[in-house]
Amino acid sequence: MPARWIVTAKFVYCDYSFPVPIHDSTMSMIAPERAARIQQIRELPASVRAAVDGLTDTQLDTPYRPGGWTVRQVVHHLADSHLNAFVRMKLILTESRPTLKPYDQNAWALLRDSAAPLPPSLAILDGLHARWTLLLDGVGEDQWSRAAVHPESGEVTLETLLKTYSNHCANHLGQITGLKKARGW
Repeated sequence: MPARWIVTAKFVYCDYSFPVPIHDSTMSMIAPERAARIQQIRELPASVRAAVDGLTDTQLDTPYRPGGWTVRQVVHHLADSHLNAFVRMKLILTESRPTLKPYDQNAWALLRDSAAPLPPSLAILDGLHARWTLLLDGVGEDQWSRAAVHPESGEVTLETLLKTYSNHCANHLGQITGLKKARGW
């Protein structure tokens, strides 16, 4: 089936590719936008559970696009990536311009644990997102501009990471739900 391009208020994406967020990362958000993005992060575990509920192992082991990760790998990646995000944000809040460690997410997706059943990663997402949003709900207005250095991306602020990871939630959830829709699951 050929790929279709979808245009929404916040994303332009192809059914089978990684969505591209539309935003200017240099523009500061206002409090309601930050609250909405925190809510996206808060809701991800339940949304992922709903998206994978009832899928068979064969369906979980289906890539969301040719050459892409499987649904199972996407769920495990969310746990891996968001653990890193949580630590990165805590470092920004507690240290002066920390250096954030990059990691090879594709190599992580090939490790043995990325073929495991989903319950451990779903449990990680439940607990992690509860803690993560509690942390983010307590960030003061002046703290959103706190910065870190990422060796690949340069300077990033706490606010930039909020944008990145709220988009990350939507992107990966969209990969799962887009595949389900395309396959009629």
